[in-house]
Amino acid sequence: MARRKKIYEGKAKILYEGPEPGTIVQYFKDDATAFNAQKKDVIDGKGVLNNRLSEYFMTGLTQIGVPNHFIRSLNMREQLVRQVEIIPLEIIVRNYAAGTMSTRLGLEEGTQLPRPIVEYCYKDDSLGDPLVTEEHIAAFGWASQQDMEDMLSLALRVNDFMSGIMYGVGIRLVDFKIEVGRVYDGDFQRLIVADEISPDSCRLWDMETGQKLDKDVFRRDLGSLTDAYTEVARRLGVLPKTSTPITKPTLIN
Repeated sequence: MARRKKIYEGKAKILYEGPEPGTIVQYFKDDATAFNAQKKDVIDGKGVLNNRLSEYFMTGLTQIGVPNHFIRSLNMREQLVRQVEIIPLEIIVRNYAAGTMSTRLGLEEGTQLPRPIVEYCYKDDSLGDPLVTEEHIAAFGWASQQDMEDMLSLALRVNDFMSGIMYGVGIRLVDFKIEVGRVYDGDFQRLIVADEISPDSCRLWDMETGQKLDKDVFRRDLGSLTDAYTEVARRLGVLPKTSTPITKPTLIN
């Protein structure tokens, strides 16, 4: 079958025209990047794992009534999703201090925060995805006041869901980021969770050992990224507990 028209290629995914109007085929690449693509590699099997895990999380969100773009899985690397108008913001929810928050505020990594803290970054790699405030968002028209209230609500509901399922398998959800997009039903607009939810977009630490099971493994050269993601998938039941790490998977069209 001929490949559909490419719409966009990012650091971790390629988007193609979907089979029906208003749909997109989302293809997960094996590319790994960090520090705004200053560090790059290709890691066999990463795209397959992220596709499976994002499907798992999005399906779970649908079951509890959190709207998102996922429609169905197509194969090992691709899923059919609803086309959205992406708001140019990364919405970050932090439960524990880590990464740039630790650097900015002088907090020791792993410090539990008094409550979940929601931050926003403007999506622009050339600027380093700068941290912005609600004042910036409103002033530059990236989102309305109602949009911001809806984004906050979606982010905290995702946090409740993700924290719970991770806790159940002995993983601490340190922080994560999501993107949201607008969909239109006639004159009615609403926001839904889009992009992906995977170990690429979360910080996940083993609750007993503190072992990192997320992209910090790649950022900080802590071992095999595929092994870390496979461990997350095994614990969640996405992969059999006796499975071996995925390498050089065959794409099924």
